[in-house]
Amino acid sequence: MLPLLVGKALRAFADGYVAVLLPAYLLALGFGTLDVGLLSTATLLGSAFATLAVGAWGHRFHHRRLLLGAALLMLGTGLSFASLSSFWPLLLVAFVGTLNPSSGDVSVFLPLEHARLAESSHGAARTDLFARYSLLGALFAALGALASGVPQLLVAATGVGQLTAFRVMFAFYGLVGGVVWLLYRRLPAPERELEVSAPQPLGESKGIVVRLALLFSLDSFAGGLAINALMALWLFQRFDLSLLAAGSFFFWAGLLSAVSQLVAPKVAERIGLVNTMVFTHIPASVCLIVAAFVPHLELTFALLFVRALLSQMDVPVRSAFVMEVVTPAERAAAASFTAVPRSLASAISPTIGGALFAAGWLAAPLVACGVLKIGYDLMLWKAFRHHGK
Repeated sequence: MLPLLVGKALRAFADGYVAVLLPAYLLALGFGTLDVGLLSTATLLGSAFATLAVGAWGHRFHHRRLLLGAALLMLGTGLSFASLSSFWPLLLVAFVGTLNPSSGDVSVFLPLEHARLAESSHGAARTDLFARYSLLGALFAALGALASGVPQLLVAATGVGQLTAFRVMFAFYGLVGGVVWLLYRRLPAPERELEVSAPQPLGESKGIVVRLALLFSLDSFAGGLAINALMALWLFQRFDLSLLAAGSFFFWAGLLSAVSQLVAPKVAERIGLVNTMVFTHIPASVCLIVAAFVPHLELTFALLFVRALLSQMDVPVRSAFVMEVVTPAERAAAASFTAVPRSLASAISPTIGGALFAAGWLAAPLVACGVLKIGYDLMLWKAFRHHGK
């Protein structure tokens, strides 16, 4: 499974700097903050529909073939963004392509890679494999965020224009897709199993899964108001932050998020799954709300770093909780049913955030994100506080 792990690391690196550079690149092309939000929404909507399509029809094709196709799509996405300048062509590429403006992997690669990883190991070995997969993604996304300062260095070292430097980075994103394609070619074709037990549709656990899907959708909608691309835009506009400084911030924030995901299982062992999700999330949301009004950059960074350390602790715990509260036969259906609504919900809100920025209400998306997430946490705790202890 080495090709998958290396491919994940490379994609996370590219996603890490694209999330920071995307708003700066679009502003350099002459677009407004609302356009940044619309393009971010298009990328997330496209990823959600692609994930839904994989879930509905992906079983007709080998995962290897779909992964190769996704890698070629990444290559085309990077080259297209590096060469196009008009809004509507960029919007189309954003929808059908693989750009990721958020802090997590929301692309079509994720379910395909998960399926291959699940086939390659069993029991505790599978858990360890997924842990390495997630940790690689978090660490290399942080390194990618640090690389978002490269355009500024290129301008200073070579004298090229800033727009050209941005285009080089998006072309490199496409090149990463080409390297990932070469890696995926090394994957063996999956062996056909003589007997395959079909997963069961939702039945006994349907009520719980529906409630979880609605709650997770609220959480994702709130998170979409403060995805990395919009947070970078907020830092640019609020503090006139440079790309180098923004890249450094997202690098350290990414490292803190990676550390938190390693700590989360230990915390969950002590206080329970639901308590871990809720009582780490609420302080993170409070930090985001306060950061929206703090006038000093240093204190803002401190608050956002605390948020980064706490806000992602629910990621591994949430997956474990969903698997725990449903029957084994319904786990595949539950994972799909809770994932797709979350993706769709998170795709709507960046446009709203961009519109609020365009109206001059810079604090509004951050406050709304924090308030909605606290509401989600309280409803989750009330509904499921007796589960997953």
